[in-house]
Amino acid sequence: QVHLVESGGGLVQAGGSLRLSCAATGNVFKVNDMHWYRQSPGKERDLVASSARDGSTTYADSIKGRFTISRDNAKNTLYLQMNSLKPEDTAVYYCNADVRVNRNYGFSYWGQGTQVTVSS
Repeated sequence: QVHLVESGGGLVQAGGSLRLSCAATGNVFKVNDMHWYRQSPGKERDLVASSARDGSTTYADSIKGRFTISRDNAKNTLYLQMNSLKPEDTAVYYCNADVRVNRNYGFSYWGQGTQVTVSS
């Protein structure tokens, strides 16, 4: 059994910062690509940023220059440093990861989500 445990959400004023964490726990053999998504009420879940195991990263245009994705492979943990937050960044943020449970099998897992609220 694999779980993605998220933390770090909360309420912050516009212009402030938050750091999200996502730890893969349980029967983890290897974690490959990891992603942050977000979903606002009434909207689809959108990809925010991605991190490959080799360290390469990609970002949605809406958060470029403000958010930084990073990871610690030794801890199977993904981070999202969010700076210069705007009210439109308010959403539930979800972690997604491609996790190998052994040499032959891998699955996609989702975290439970963490609420980020940015007040104006």
